[in-house]
Amino acid sequence: MKTIEFILPEEIEKRSFAIISEELQQRNIVLPKDEEMVTKRVIHTSADFEYADTLTYSKNAVAIAKELLSQGADIVTDTNMTLAGINKKILARLGGQAHCFMADEDVAQIAKERKVTRATVSMEKAKSIQKPVIFAVGNAPTALIQLYEMIQTSDWRPAFIIGVPVGFVNVEAAKELILETEIPYIVNRGRKGGSNIAAAICNALLYEIMR
Repeated sequence: MKTIEFILPEEIEKRSFAIISEELQQRNIVLPKDEEMVTKRVIHTSADFEYADTLTYSKNAVAIAKELLSQGADIVTDTNMTLAGINKKILARLGGQAHCFMADEDVAQIAKERKVTRATVSMEKAKSIQKPVIFAVGNAPTALIQLYEMIQTSDWRPAFIIGVPVGFVNVEAAKELILETEIPYIVNRGRKGGSNIAAAICNALLYEIMR
């Protein structure tokens, strides 16, 4: 039987990260210093150490994302769950705002007329934001596919892509498309991910800035 630890509420997260560090050491996993706190927060959110192997970062990804957020970049998500999980107080303090267009009536109507997903139309709508945008995709591979198509067919560019949708249909292929672009990214290879993972990555970056 496992022993129950009595830990003060404010110490729980600190203890969790200590356990994560201990287990990474036991597994002989050494995370790159600049990526360490992002990967650890994803593991903290999921209790899944596989992310230490599958989270994939473009060159200087964390530094680039932190600089964008520090300068007031906005975040666009593909689910209201990710939107709810992002620390919007810190984001606002830096001059940024988080958006999710999935429930917008115009998005639903256009998606129905064109027989595409709301995520597809949401990515198109985000093009109207007149400032750098970090896309945090945790659910819909069609969002990543649409971002890729917009990159290929126009001069518009997202500032950064967090690509961690979860699932079975087109998920892995959609992530691989983003890896082919020159856009800075944090992508989780394979089927795993989710809205909570997308939010965790955003928050890890925000907390690193405020440290």
